[in-house]
Amino acid sequence: MARVKSEGKMDATFLGLAVILFAAFIVSYLVRTLNQPLIIGYIIAGIIISPILVSIGASTSTINLFSELGISFLLFIVGLSLNPKVIKEIGGASLFIGFGQMVLTFIATYLVSGSLMHADMITSVYYGIAVSFSSTIIVLKLLSDKREIDSLSSKISIGILIVQDIAAAAVLIFISSMSGMSGSGTWEAFIGGGILIILLLIGGYFALPRIMKKIAKSQELLFLFSIGWCFVLAALFSYIGFSMEIGSLLAGIILSTSPYATEISSKIRPLRDFFLIIFFIILGLSLQISEIQLILIPAIILSGISLIFKPVILMVFGRFFSYTRRTNFLVGSALSQISEFSLIVGALGLSMGQISRLTFDTIILTLLITIFLSSYFITYSGDIYNKLSGALSIFENKKAKRSVHLRRDYNTVLFGYNRIGFSILNALKRMKRKYIVVDFNPDTIAKLNKFGIPALYGDVYDKDFLDDLKLKDLSLVISTIPEVETNELIIETVREVNKDAIIILRAHTVEDAMRLYDHGANYVLTPHFLGGEFVARMIKHEKAGDQDYGEERKKHIKMLKEIVEQIGDHPMIEKN
Repeated sequence: MARVKSEGKMDATFLGLAVILFAAFIVSYLVRTLNQPLIIGYIIAGIIISPILVSIGASTSTINLFSELGISFLLFIVGLSLNPKVIKEIGGASLFIGFGQMVLTFIATYLVSGSLMHADMITSVYYGIAVSFSSTIIVLKLLSDKREIDSLSSKISIGILIVQDIAAAAVLIFISSMSGMSGSGTWEAFIGGGILIILLLIGGYFALPRIMKKIAKSQELLFLFSIGWCFVLAALFSYIGFSMEIGSLLAGIILSTSPYATEISSKIRPLRDFFLIIFFIILGLSLQISEIQLILIPAIILSGISLIFKPVILMVFGRFFSYTRRTNFLVGSALSQISEFSLIVGALGLSMGQISRLTFDTIILTLLITIFLSSYFITYSGDIYNKLSGALSIFENKKAKRSVHLRRDYNTVLFGYNRIGFSILNALKRMKRKYIVVDFNPDTIAKLNKFGIPALYGDVYDKDFLDDLKLKDLSLVISTIPEVETNELIIETVREVNKDAIIILRAHTVEDAMRLYDHGANYVLTPHFLGGEFVARMIKHEKAGDQDYGEERKKHIKMLKEIVEQIGDHPMIEKN
């Protein structure tokens, strides 16, 4: 009899899982047609199917286990990306802006929660933490969809997200150390946990590389070891009184210095995606629609801070570093939502009894509101900026622009100095053309001026700035800027006053290249395809021996050293 009941319960659980996944697919498909992130579809699906799961008697404990696995995999992969070397790659501006934004947003949210929402101190702290972080998953996905992952604003945004991920890891460590402890025991456990973390990091640094070198010979063993390592540390930290989340995160951080970190992350990602879908659906299941009137106003207030105050703070800090108002606006709009980390921190606080169910539901609703609206902000950021450009002038440091004296003896303009711009500039020097470089990254301008290269700080979207360039006297205009809309604006502006100038632009895709040709470009650079053509020409010569490749290698190494000397190495966050 007991066996029959057990089988019936198991059947109900599998049926519930089937309902969850199918409902998630249907709702997410509809959400996707509205150009919204799928995470919203998952949560909405959970809200819709909640009554169905109750009626069929599905075991929520089994489904909850799946969601916990999703969190573990997410934090494990986040840990893999937190290689200590990444701190050197994010840049001083991202570090300062990211830290400053988190502190000010936390303070503002804490004060507003206490005064307007009448929240107690602990609840206000959790609200402050939740609103301070932005969603790495959402931002990277939407920027990738727009093919703007290597733009200046995207680099700054990703750098800030890395700072936030590091801070979130520290917050999780601290909160988990408080789990079920009080008084002197808290500090003893905290110190003990700290010692354990140090020992694991040391052991991981010295011992793991040798072990993994042998394991990596088999892809299956590497995959199995990675999952086992994640779960062992998660179980260990859970056993000693910390949370399993911090164990999973630490497992990833220890492996982040391994040369196999990227491969491990790619193998784990499909599992993570599946279990995360369950996690977000569980959030929707747990959201009490009957109590929506109790959390709606607090969620709107928190959303207002995230969607308005946080971007303003980011734009103010961006102005301090002399970025253009457009760059500052794009960074602010990209980071205006709250994070999946906010939910994990909230779930941890709920499990520890530090916050109430209503507080956690408020954070969930805030996530839905901010992700929904910020997705439109990011997708249509260019159009929104064009309408608000005048009002956003207060977020641009005019002094930085006036401090540069515009030279008049040039017939060539290079918009954007980067990997491609470096080689183009060398060609212009060899041709002895009179040129000027235009870039809206003040750090780039400073480096170019240091090497005596005529460079001007400015934004293509600034009509007055373009007029000052005397476009009618130009014979050659080159843009290495990747955004197709920006290059279309360059074509339109130049052609209004100069129909004879040669215009060479850059595009990521064939579709963008054809679009720019239709707009009037003389030639469009497609770096990925050009690189393939160059390699094809090299391997086509059957008689080419090692000596020929050796000469090309020497020239390439020389060029790479010059790039590092003049503009620095290209960080990981710039790669797409």
